[in-house]
Amino acid sequence: MTSLSVETLAADAVEPITSAGNAQLGIAVLAGIAVIVLLITKFKMHAFLALTIGSLALGSFAGAAPAKTIASFTAGLGSTVAGVGVLIALGAILGKLLADSGGADQIVDTILARTSTRAMPWAMVLIASIIGLPLFFEVGIVLLIPVVLLVAKRGNYSLMRIGIPALAGLSVMHGLIPPHPGPLVAIDALDANLGVTLALGVVVAIPTVILAGPVFSRYAARWVDIKAPEKMIPQRPSEDLERRPGFGATLATILLPVVLMLIKALVDIVVDDPEQGLQKVTDVIGSPLIALLAAVIVGMFTLGRAAGFTKARLSTTVEKSLAPIAGVLLIVGAGGGFKQTLIDAGVGQMILDFSEDWSIPALLLGWLIAVAIRLATGSATVATISAAGLVAPLAADMSTSHAALLVLAVGAGSLFFSHVNDAGFWLVKEYFGMDVGQTVKTWSVMETIISVVSLIFILLLSLVL
Repeated sequence: MTSLSVETLAADAVEPITSAGNAQLGIAVLAGIAVIVLLITKFKMHAFLALTIGSLALGSFAGAAPAKTIASFTAGLGSTVAGVGVLIALGAILGKLLADSGGADQIVDTILARTSTRAMPWAMVLIASIIGLPLFFEVGIVLLIPVVLLVAKRGNYSLMRIGIPALAGLSVMHGLIPPHPGPLVAIDALDANLGVTLALGVVVAIPTVILAGPVFSRYAARWVDIKAPEKMIPQRPSEDLERRPGFGATLATILLPVVLMLIKALVDIVVDDPEQGLQKVTDVIGSPLIALLAAVIVGMFTLGRAAGFTKARLSTTVEKSLAPIAGVLLIVGAGGGFKQTLIDAGVGQMILDFSEDWSIPALLLGWLIAVAIRLATGSATVATISAAGLVAPLAADMSTSHAALLVLAVGAGSLFFSHVNDAGFWLVKEYFGMDVGQTVKTWSVMETIISVVSLIFILLLSLVL
């Protein structure tokens, strides 16, 4: 397990945009985060604007010249969008094809038709994990909640017994498994190997989702025993379709990018020769962009055409998938801008200076920083992006496996205790018809379990690898 080292940062150090001391920088960081939180929670400002203003406030409080602060923010925004913008767009297209074609319904119906009452919570974890692979968390919730409500009503289950496993599956995928935006940005910032991170992420995700999903749902159902609210049970999204894609074809399409990335990782490990022809090929087809692009192209046939979509409807589906992600791209980009402002102000060095005598392992530090930003901003993606930027110098001398574990530690910290400043908190509350207290006892506790359990397994893996 790699521990903190001031020398590590010095190797990659850049000239900070301010000469402020650690005390002033610390105040500036707290003030910048406070501005973001206040604007989002009190004034209901869009997260993109809040992050932009918060970054400028951070620079001002740190005593940096406005021009340098603006340059840092725009550079961070540009590099972040350049790194993950296309991937986010491709993920959105695949998710829209999955929903509109009825492929998601096909997976759900097939699994539930073969599931016993006792196994239903486990089936919900499986469904959510599969569907959650290519989808953003919010999209996954919107897609899965109707299914959760229908299953709970049809089987007369406690809503929490069915809902918590589904939410756990989505949340774990969102925080730990690429190609979700947070993990992808962290992999890029820490220069980690995507395939290795994906493989280790799956190893951590499986026991984590079991404990936070089916196991915890037993207790959540006792604490909050509610039925599915009638007003929230909508019409199934694909009942107007004449036919739906097959279960096997749908599953293969969703898993295609993951399989391509894993093949690349395995070849990198076994061959380990960049000049070898096989590795050259897998380096291309296993890159996130090509893997997701391949899934989208295949999905147009296995999902869209299989559902009877015309060329015009396929084009419309793609067009409709891109409009809603404009806000996501801007928020992710602004998060990257805020992260770069933090780095250029010298906050990374400040944190290492403060923690030099603590002997905190780097993995634990990454987790703690992500937890702090998550609690302050309410955004798992912003927490991942910012924390990854701050601990990036620590990854310089790490092995491939430990750099991947650092990505996962940051992702795990970004899921800690979702509360009132998180959009996901309100989505769950409204869809499940709960009050704030019930949502905290179920959703917020589940998120905390995911974060802590993931960290435990990550630390255990670091002792073995």
